[in-house]
Amino acid sequence: MSEMIRIDDLVYQYRREDQLEPVNAVNHVSINIERGSFTAIIGKNGSGKSTLAKNINALLLPSGGAIYVKGFNTADETKLWEIRQTAGMVFQNPDNQLVSTIVEDDVAFGPENLGIDPDEIRQRVDDSLYAVNMYEERKKAPHLLSGGQKQRIAIAGVIAMRPECIILDEPTAMLDPHGRYEVMEIIEKLNREGITILLITHFMDEAARADRVIIMDQGEISLDGTPIEVFGHADEIKKLGLDVPFAVDMAHRLRKRGIEIPQNIIDSEELAEYIAEKVKKNHIAAAAKIPSHKDDPTITVREDPVIEVKNLTHVYSEGMPYESTALKEISFRIERGSFVGIIGHTGSGKSTLIQHLNGLLKPKSGSIFINGVDITAKDIPMREIRRKIGLVFQYPEYQLFEETVHKDVAFGPLNLGLSQEEADLRVKEAIELVGLNYEEIAQRSPFELSGGQKRRVAIAGVIAMKPQILILDEPTAGLDPKAHADILKMIEALHDRENISILLVSHNMGDIARLADKVLVMDRGSLALTGTPAEVFANAERLEALGLGLPPAAEMMKALKNRGVSVPQDTLTIDAAEEELSLLMKNNLIG
Repeated sequence: MSEMIRIDDLVYQYRREDQLEPVNAVNHVSINIERGSFTAIIGKNGSGKSTLAKNINALLLPSGGAIYVKGFNTADETKLWEIRQTAGMVFQNPDNQLVSTIVEDDVAFGPENLGIDPDEIRQRVDDSLYAVNMYEERKKAPHLLSGGQKQRIAIAGVIAMRPECIILDEPTAMLDPHGRYEVMEIIEKLNREGITILLITHFMDEAARADRVIIMDQGEISLDGTPIEVFGHADEIKKLGLDVPFAVDMAHRLRKRGIEIPQNIIDSEELAEYIAEKVKKNHIAAAAKIPSHKDDPTITVREDPVIEVKNLTHVYSEGMPYESTALKEISFRIERGSFVGIIGHTGSGKSTLIQHLNGLLKPKSGSIFINGVDITAKDIPMREIRRKIGLVFQYPEYQLFEETVHKDVAFGPLNLGLSQEEADLRVKEAIELVGLNYEEIAQRSPFELSGGQKRRVAIAGVIAMKPQILILDEPTAGLDPKAHADILKMIEALHDRENISILLVSHNMGDIARLADKVLVMDRGSLALTGTPAEVFANAERLEALGLGLPPAAEMMKALKNRGVSVPQDTLTIDAAEEELSLLMKNNLIG
């Protein structure tokens, strides 16, 4: 293969207000990317991944060293069009890339700006939409599409420019499991057709599908090799604040227990196949009984609920051409002090639902009771209700706006009418509750903090209002594995220490299985399933049909069952799966 990208001793510097010397976001990096290859770049937030990608696309210019894209130096302004036509870029949030009101017009935008002949543009648009399986949606408005569909349109817009290389910066971060699967299928299809792929991701299972994995840390290359070579350094990767694919982690755990697992296994199906071949089929312990799922989608009431929703219906753009029913006759109850997971495909109504719970949206019909008070009734003082319900949106750092962390966290309490002294006490308490050092961070600008720290500060601003109910909409989206784990650990500690009711919206089935005691499953505006995690995840086929999946541990057990190995199908966490598989293999290995 010939060379597509050459990076020679690249340095990129930026300045922070609180530092005199510039910081090297990319620090003397040299990489060659071969034509037609598929390279995954992973690293924690702030490791330099996105900065590197933007330098390749000439959105940023090197502070030192050089980058050559198909032989063109990215610092040569006269070659800018050639560079960007060669290396197209797809960003994390498709909404930031879609510019037109009709899908096919959006896909045509790039070629039009390249001055392509109109007949050629028409052909390119059709070809690109077929390539991402979106031709039938070509006349629709982008804002009516799901997140996965929008991301495919964004990819089609890049494909229409006929790039030889596509750089994708966390394209699946905000997508449900089915949307992630669709986008990864498109990426692999494009690679098979000869397009060079650079994929930046925090999902280790996505990185494992590449030909090559590069791990960045503090602007430098820490590891570089095939997925098998790189993920063989599991302990080193975890020290970098990252994770490894589920199968790699499980194999690593089993080896530590003295069980022989080949080093070249990085995929769950491969691991299930290996275990199934090694285990005596006729000496396997009986599987644990799977709790039966209740058909009645109503959570059993143990006491007066903190939230009760009755026949909730919401319609967007009612009476307009684009009218859509977002919620349909939804009813459920949430007990005080519970931890509830809300899952569903992109566009299923999750965010619409939670915005009703503190009155940001008003229903077309139905009722919502908070602590027995009907907040949909007329003349209800919502100020008092909102004291009790904290809502943290997707990308909560976008809620930050004050000049210091202290002022930002104090904003809510002061607006509740608290004195400055009372607000100051709450600010200190809230900042420490989210795991930050008050003395170190209180007077800093929130915009100078890391991604994970910003999330914590935004959540502290909600906690400082002392809500009885905390609602979080994808609070870990876009974070690296360590920051992801830290935020969830902090939320779990809040739930345990403050005894507040928590509603967590997430696309991560493993997180929901581990944290929640109840799960609500949304589908096209309706409540499809409810119950404990064991009850809900027992419905594997139904969840798959809804565009969702199982926790990785449950997927492993399902893969073993499909190979004739009788294992408990209500195993939902990696710790529980480790115990089951260790016992299984130690007791039943073929001699």
